[in-house]
Amino acid sequence: MAVSAGSVLVRARAFYSEYQLRDNFTGSGSAAIRNLCRARRSPGQKGSTSNCHRQHALQKLDSPMQAARPLEVSVALCTYNGAAFLREQVRSICLQTRPPVEIVLSDDASRDGSVEVVRATMAECAAERAGQAPIALRVFENAKALRVVKNFEQAISACTSELIALSDQDDVWMLDRLEKMVARFEKDDTLVLLHTDARLVDTDRHDIGHTLFHALEVSPSELARVHAGNAFDVLLRRNLVTGATTVFRRSLLADALPLPVEWVHDEWLAIIASTTARVDLLEEPLIEYRQHASNQIGARRDTFAEKVRKALASRGNTHVERTIKAELLLARLLQLGDRVSPDILAQVRSKIEHQRFRAALPASRLARCIPVFREAMTGRYDKFGRGFRGVVRDLFESV
Repeated sequence: MAVSAGSVLVRARAFYSEYQLRDNFTGSGSAAIRNLCRARRSPGQKGSTSNCHRQHALQKLDSPMQAARPLEVSVALCTYNGAAFLREQVRSICLQTRPPVEIVLSDDASRDGSVEVVRATMAECAAERAGQAPIALRVFENAKALRVVKNFEQAISACTSELIALSDQDDVWMLDRLEKMVARFEKDDTLVLLHTDARLVDTDRHDIGHTLFHALEVSPSELARVHAGNAFDVLLRRNLVTGATTVFRRSLLADALPLPVEWVHDEWLAIIASTTARVDLLEEPLIEYRQHASNQIGARRDTFAEKVRKALASRGNTHVERTIKAELLLARLLQLGDRVSPDILAQVRSKIEHQRFRAALPASRLARCIPVFREAMTGRYDKFGRGFRGVVRDLFESV
């Protein structure tokens, strides 16, 4: 299935219309932002809620009082029927050597008492931390599930600190995680998003013996390019950023909101940040990343046999979906104007061409040979995918 050349603006318009219809934030923080924006409009003036959130984010960050304070952290914690693991997760957040100032909990219509577990654990930790600055808790309870991306959007939109740490419901943070990550932001004003490796553990927190970066097969060259300030080149090829390990500056929201549902929230935040600012990583595991049957997004390294099965499996709509994601990225970057370099825009356009080519490959394996080899000669399999592995998949996978 090919994607038409004129679909970028059409899809972008449709996406923003959909977002305005779905703008059903239930928490008082988001409602206050929308009401403030409406109050500032002249009679008859129209405006989108997404622009409200962007302007509010910029105004808060431009405040002299906000700039004068030391860096503080808000935690965006999203839950869905996570009661079994939430006590360990929340305790590891509250007992940090450099604790956050608030936890913003966005619960996606849980039925297992997840919110009550968080509140009880917060009270338990407050008693243990007697005499220390309290950690505020703000709760959003969705009557109807928003799903992962929009649930995280709701949580991060309500965070008030300059730094925002994303949190899943079933992991455990190393107690010095925030201390180490905040220190990097304090040393580097250009750093906008930072993520780390993680220790993979099973349901009972037994070490699996591998780290997240090992499961993702992160190469030394990828690590070096990210450290050198070339994260965009790496992330356009494939995502390496896992939200549960991520801290970012709140200023990123002005460019990243609204989050498109076609992208996972962490990969969108990371690639948007990498187009205008610095994204880096710490190779030290700073969380225990729990792997269990209920994971919505997990991490495991494929065996050789699994890689072979994937190469021969049906492609389905994979390349069509990747084309749509690249088109949405281009549409957003064009909105950012001259803050995004022409080279970055050219790379995204080239990736769109590459994904359209892959989506339009014929069903006959024999008929694919010459087109695939020609495409391989352009270098785009290496630049926008897994190189030789992508060539093999395009030659042998079924349609």
